[in-house]
Amino acid sequence: MIKDDIIKLINTQAARIGVIGLGYVGLPLAVEFARKGFRATGFEVDERKAALINAGDSYIGDVPSDTVRELVAQERLHATTNFDELSACDAIIICVPTPLRKTKEPDISYILAAATEIQKRLKRGQLIILESTTYPGTTDEVLLPMFEEKGFHLDADILLAFSPERVDPGNPQFQTHNIPKVVGGCTDDSTDAAAALYGQIVNNVHAVSSARVAEAAKLLENTFRAVNIGMANEMARLCYALNIDTWEVIRAAATKPFGFMPFYPGPGIGGHCLAGQEIVVVRDEQGERVENLTELFEQESAKNRVRKFKVHGSDVIYKPNLQTLSVDMQTQKTFWKPIEYLFRRRTDASTVTVTTSDNRKVTVTDLHPMLVADE
Repeated sequence: MIKDDIIKLINTQAARIGVIGLGYVGLPLAVEFARKGFRATGFEVDERKAALINAGDSYIGDVPSDTVRELVAQERLHATTNFDELSACDAIIICVPTPLRKTKEPDISYILAAATEIQKRLKRGQLIILESTTYPGTTDEVLLPMFEEKGFHLDADILLAFSPERVDPGNPQFQTHNIPKVVGGCTDDSTDAAAALYGQIVNNVHAVSSARVAEAAKLLENTFRAVNIGMANEMARLCYALNIDTWEVIRAAATKPFGFMPFYPGPGIGGHCLAGQEIVVVRDEQGERVENLTELFEQESAKNRVRKFKVHGSDVIYKPNLQTLSVDMQTQKTFWKPIEYLFRRRTDASTVTVTTSDNRKVTVTDLHPMLVADE
């Protein structure tokens, strides 16, 4: 049985691991496998990102460059844009983005592109795992038929599973090894093999009965967060109208030891939504200043010491050695927060201008969720 063969490779750390997509999900995952003694290959369409990894430079804040440099030197970690190397992998994990379309439907084009690259080079005995957030049914209704098209059959030739990514970027308390991993295969053999693989790098693996259950669990996790942040925003509007301190209300409610979990008002699940003419307060070694976002990006981009690359059509500057003035949503106190990335990209989305009660204005894309208090 191929399940037994691949589990033997996993248990002896002889399995070659491939990770497609070296973003904030894929890179920490590849690094964790490499740290545990596996040979991990990261697959990227961005040549610059692959070159940075192979040079020992990390562009993900949670992954120290020293760690990457050490693993590359030990030949445990390698990045490439050559997808032909997929044929040398025993386990392939897909960690690509799944943004929403304007219609609010999931865009699985990145998943399909990754699956197509695998399909071209699929061989008997491989374990394929999807981690990208998607709708229930993607693994067995979209990926499986693509692989069966090439004449491969579950359990007899390949294994296929889903394990939702769970990453909280910038959180030093929860990282890859101590975040429980949910695993659901298209067959029992697939579940067992995927659970054995993740069991090498995480403390707790929770196996479920199918890939659909694992996909639905991720959907529940994300919906739970989005709905509760939205509810906290609505509560904040009510408190504002009644001249009540929202954060004091939340702190009081959070003393209940059961049936309550604190959520706080804020933009929550927003993305890169600010227009270029907006201004921010920043500071660096030269002091504090107010900068236009467009001018700030151009200034930082012109510096030789910064690391710049492109990701999915966005110009990115990594760790520009800047801090921005931020507000702690729980204490309402200001503090200086390090800037991890500066992004710039073109968009055809509509923009809206929001006017605050003190007549200040901010322009954002129309997809940016925002807390608005009516007078």
